[in-house]
Amino acid sequence: MSIIQVKQLTKIYGKGDNQVRAVDNISFSAEKGDFIAIVGASGSGKSTLMHLLGGVDRPTSGTVHIDGQSIFAMNESKLAIFRRRNMGIVYQFYNLIPTLTAEENIMLPYLLDGRKPSEATVKDLLSLTGMAPRAKHLPSQLSGGQQQRVSIARALINSPAVILADEPTGNLDSKSSREILELLILANKRYNQTLILITHDEKVALMADRIITISDGSILRDEGVGATVPYPAAHTEEVI
Repeated sequence: MSIIQVKQLTKIYGKGDNQVRAVDNISFSAEKGDFIAIVGASGSGKSTLMHLLGGVDRPTSGTVHIDGQSIFAMNESKLAIFRRRNMGIVYQFYNLIPTLTAEENIMLPYLLDGRKPSEATVKDLLSLTGMAPRAKHLPSQLSGGQQQRVSIARALINSPAVILADEPTGNLDSKSSREILELLILANKRYNQTLILITHDEKVALMADRIITISDGSILRDEGVGATVPYPAAHTEEVI
């Protein structure tokens, strides 16, 4: 069974002459361990599609199954718990809690469940992301690249089946962007997690196994990439 199944997904905003079909009858599936890039121009519907995949927004019609579960058949409370335990979401602007340390932000999905992760799990994620020396720092004391590393560690804490990354490098310089992408790909390969990444950067998209191109809310192309293309060499700018 596919880890993600999307069937006839549609999201309509507005009514009458003001109606906008942000996502228009989209269907696709993804297998465990796939790395899929979703690309499209600004306003193409790719971010709306990501919000629907993550259960952050609800569709006008259609279904999304994650790991065999129909996410829109759940009420808001059950969906929030399912999302926390089964999906890791990485945002462009990190969405860290400013009053929590890096370590506490990483543990947040567990803490919201009234649980505490093992020290070994947290230590492994801090090591994987290179954030062990900054574990006790607040987000305001971290660079943009470091904050995104914390965001990725937080997304991985529950060993989710699916990682959704919405423009994870959009707010970073070239060097940090390369490092964040390498980290996401490492997690994808090491843990065999399905990675769905939204990007407007063609060079980033070419690192995926498959590219889905969105235009006017519909799938324009869905194609395999073939050989992995290395990310271009980093520039020497300071980390944002």
